[in-house]
Amino acid sequence: MSERVIPKIISVDDHVVEPTHLFERWLPAKFRNHPDAPRVERRGIAGMKYLGGTKYDFQWDDDAPKSDCWFYEDLIAPHKRHVAAVGFARDDMTMSPITYDEMRPGCYDPKARLADMDIDGVEASLCFPTMPRFCGQTFAEARDKDLAAACVTAYNDWMVEEWCGDSGGRLIPLPIVPLWDVEAAAREIRRNAARGVTAVAFSEIPAKLGLPSLHSGYWEPFFQACAETDTIVCMHIGSSSQMPATSSDAPPAVAATLSFGNAMSSLSDFLFSGLLVRYPGLRLAYSEGQIGWIPYILERVDDVWNEHRAWGGVRDLVPEPPSTYWFRQIYGCFYRDRHGLESLHRIGVNNVTFETDYPHTDSTWPDTQQIFRDQIVDLDDETVYKIARGNAIRMLRLDLPY
Repeated sequence: MSERVIPKIISVDDHVVEPTHLFERWLPAKFRNHPDAPRVERRGIAGMKYLGGTKYDFQWDDDAPKSDCWFYEDLIAPHKRHVAAVGFARDDMTMSPITYDEMRPGCYDPKARLADMDIDGVEASLCFPTMPRFCGQTFAEARDKDLAAACVTAYNDWMVEEWCGDSGGRLIPLPIVPLWDVEAAAREIRRNAARGVTAVAFSEIPAKLGLPSLHSGYWEPFFQACAETDTIVCMHIGSSSQMPATSSDAPPAVAATLSFGNAMSSLSDFLFSGLLVRYPGLRLAYSEGQIGWIPYILERVDDVWNEHRAWGGVRDLVPEPPSTYWFRQIYGCFYRDRHGLESLHRIGVNNVTFETDYPHTDSTWPDTQQIFRDQIVDLDDETVYKIARGNAIRMLRLDLPY
């Protein structure tokens, strides 16, 4: 029996390690020599002690293993091997320092990325940031907001024109916005939409970043701009700068296991926010959260709406069962989730996409086609096509046949 042919995949969640020249080349001239502008320096790191948030206590030593580090205001962000993991053996995907020379070039070079996608049977890829973090939190936390706003614009121009520009549409732009200024964020949505961008990165739970909640009314201009331009809002686990954990001394494996909890909390928040009611053209996408948890949450939010909407504060806010808005306006994605695929009839065949997570430790590269094939043995060809690429084409409004 011949091996089942899998369509070329469109990955809706990958990552780019920004090149060292990004801000030198793309910041406006007035900011390029700013003493706090983002830059990369190679340093020897003898030790790192985590202090919380994005803070570390570093022990610098020129004779120690080198890391290429981003410096920006008070931030020092060394590149670590588990973030640029592809090409390393599984047990070598550690948090040890790494330089660009040690990374696979596909992490930061668009032509090399396309070559790695060819190896993997991937046609197109949507990439989240690394140095700015998943939705631009790095710039939202900065003191100098003029410089931060210039960095957001520079990042987006680099993303659209350099990272994606010569890819023939195979690398799909994913801009960020100035989260601290909702009117500027709305303008950035419209600026990018005018040049063909169809997606934007956003926080799964903005309140955890110290920003207004979804229920505050603050974000209306942003979501209105997204709805009017049909820009899909892409939210990666950890884009609230927090991961679920049980205790401060629990090993990172606990948080990695529970990472879907952020997406689950965010989805519940959105379904009861009224935003999807007020903006029926608003669409959301959850990245790296997997899908196996979705059937229960859809059942639970509908049950809460049926039984508790009067005292629960949503009787007049959400006029239909909340799952209605999931099926109409929201996508999930997975890379390894057999249970989720067994529950596809509860999740919706039109609401599921696939990701490779290149170049992180979870990445399916270079075995994506086989890993995908092993999970879809019981699905018909039409469903396989939708999950591999059809739903992503529709979600991102790609210029490809659906």
